[in-house]
Amino acid sequence: MQRRGSQSKSWIIVAALTCLLAGPTSACAQDQQDNPLHTATRLELDVVKVVLAQEKAWNAGDFDEYIKGYKNSPDTLFMATHITRGYAQILDDYKKNFTTRASMGTLTYSELEVHPLNDIYAVCLGKYHLDRSKKEGGPADGTFSLVMEKTSDGWRIVFDHTT
Repeated sequence: MQRRGSQSKSWIIVAALTCLLAGPTSACAQDQQDNPLHTATRLELDVVKVVLAQEKAWNAGDFDEYIKGYKNSPDTLFMATHITRGYAQILDDYKKNFTTRASMGTLTYSELEVHPLNDIYAVCLGKYHLDRSKKEGGPADGTFSLVMEKTSDGWRIVFDHTT
């Protein structure tokens, strides 16, 4: 049984993903195709600032600072090989999966792309590269999509889908 607040948040996530699936016909994508030298808005810069702060915290081995990019809520979701629910569980999973500083490697984000949905929600797309020794799991690459919410603490991730 879903709580009422969770149900409305589910609709926001569905709406965000629907906008993404709309593809190049959406206004944001069309603007970027017409003008490859896109001037970022304040909203876009603020979202990217959160993501880059996470990259910096990861590379410093600071999970507590890294996790601050997520909304501290039991409704926050992380989806990769399975779905993790809630801020505390996301932090716990990171700590279980990356037990040493060496296993964390060095994280680099690239091709960050912000798509505002309205004044409160935005989607951030990007790629990541994790550089680490073969002994620690070897390098890893993938893509991610983040649904971000503007909160009283600033922009925070409410849904993270990483592949």
